[in-house]
Amino acid sequence: MILQDAVESDYSEIIDLANVAYRKTGPGSSWNSEQGLIAGQRLNESLLRDEFARKPEAHLLVYRETPEGPLLGTVWLEPKDTSTWYLGLLTVRPDIQARGLGKTILAAAEDFVRAHAGVRIRMTVLHVRATLIAWYERRGYTLTGETEPWHYDDERFGKALRDDLYFVVMEKSL
Repeated sequence: MILQDAVESDYSEIIDLANVAYRKTGPGSSWNSEQGLIAGQRLNESLLRDEFARKPEAHLLVYRETPEGPLLGTVWLEPKDTSTWYLGLLTVRPDIQARGLGKTILAAAEDFVRAHAGVRIRMTVLHVRATLIAWYERRGYTLTGETEPWHYDDERFGKALRDDLYFVVMEKSL
């Protein structure tokens, strides 16, 4: 699998995919939707541009089966120091999730980090997303015991529908 760095012409599809994958409810929604946890959009153009401006060393990688084909998946990789990278925004189009594409994108992301001298990947996951946590654990990620608070005062990523949300930190040595 070849992941490509996102370019500006990808932004619209990236935003649409993130919002469908994280927030769509009902038929055709993702198995790991944040339904009942967070409402509103997950991503918009302003937020995406702001993330790139604040983190110019980060890579938002996209996957398409053909260069002109539809966007099928994404992953955000950001170096935190010389050996540790943060992984986020791992998305796959919900209508094709049964193909195992998430596992393949995750493995390609790990290869990308290795190729850039990374030896560890860290991520945060909402503590109540047990199915997603288990999915990452099956791929070698472990809970570190660390937590990070949910950003209740910042609704750019959506509005929490519960008052007990926080993130758990997961990590994998490569």
